[in-house]
Amino acid sequence: MELNEVSEGNINGSNMSYGNGAMCHRCHEAFGSNEEIVNSNGEMWHTQCFVGQRKAARTVVTASYACSKCHETLSPWEQMVNFNGQVWHTTCFVCAQCFQPFPEGVFYEFEGRKYCEHDFHVLFAPCCGKCREFIVGRVIKAMNNSWHPDCFLCEICTAPLADEGFVKNAGRALCRECNAKEKAKGMGKYVCHKCHAIIDTGHIKFRGEAYHPYHFNCTSCGQELNADAREKSGELYCLRCHDKMGIPICGACRRPIEERVVHALGKAWHVEHFVCAKCERPFFGTRHYEKKGLAYCETHYHQLFGNICFVCNNVVTGDVFSAFNKSWCVGHFACSICDRKMSHKTKFFEFDLKPVCRVCHEKFPGELKKRLKKYHEEVSKRQIMSNS
Repeated sequence: MELNEVSEGNINGSNMSYGNGAMCHRCHEAFGSNEEIVNSNGEMWHTQCFVGQRKAARTVVTASYACSKCHETLSPWEQMVNFNGQVWHTTCFVCAQCFQPFPEGVFYEFEGRKYCEHDFHVLFAPCCGKCREFIVGRVIKAMNNSWHPDCFLCEICTAPLADEGFVKNAGRALCRECNAKEKAKGMGKYVCHKCHAIIDTGHIKFRGEAYHPYHFNCTSCGQELNADAREKSGELYCLRCHDKMGIPICGACRRPIEERVVHALGKAWHVEHFVCAKCERPFFGTRHYEKKGLAYCETHYHQLFGNICFVCNNVVTGDVFSAFNKSWCVGHFACSICDRKMSHKTKFFEFDLKPVCRVCHEKFPGELKKRLKKYHEEVSKRQIMSNS
């Protein structure tokens, strides 16, 4: 994507100009842009110089110049403005837009007309797409907008784009490196930190960045590296040389463990790869339980091989109350209807696989109690038949 630029003081080929004065015929000093001057027979004078000269020489002054705007004759004693060999009445030398005198004598000229700074900016100076200020000087034309060079930056890394060029990506101006990374990200791939090309197959990570493996050689044997290369102590090694250095191999990913190592189940593990066999959450130093060559967190170990309270869902550490293939903490075993606490000696009934005390059971409708009794008798018969 190319950048269109407009140089300072140049818009559509016309130059912006500032007022400047001619030289006084007597003292040879320059005139100010709005200074009162005297024009006599083609000669320009400071007023004070001309008055002194007139008193000394008693020169007869003849006015011979006309205002460049209204074309009326200028009196030798009249205040006037002189610029580039042309003269104006002070009331005629004004902004072409607001018709006011130029502040501090500064004006901009465009296509033969003069404007004060404010009106020139409003009429002709572009507005920056970022800071929204008028741009005087170099203008960057890009992305259907105008920019100060210091405002036209990559939208990801904020690198300057005015001289480096940019790529349009999803309505954003990006530097070439960020554009390559965004493109690779969309493809699920990496961008090589060295050549900035997309890595199609196999990459290595070195000092936190992705690279094509062939950009490096093994620090030990010197052969060109592949995707199996490993980093150790800020150096890159091929897998063979790396394994010779006695580094433990993770029991999960089968890759060398270069930082913290966990020893368990007769193997070595990356900290993040030593996980519960049930929920697959890393232990990160917390207690684990081993069963048949696998590691479990406390909750799932007791859930699979121990007792979990049906009410509080915690491991039952003391006495356990078991019924209906469920377990309860002794203090949590209660009627599912009235929440009355029950013990081993309390008579209870089953309703919807939950315990019901005798008092609540007696309140059931007679028909419901008959159906429940018949259901339990059938279940008992099936159990006796399956055991025989």
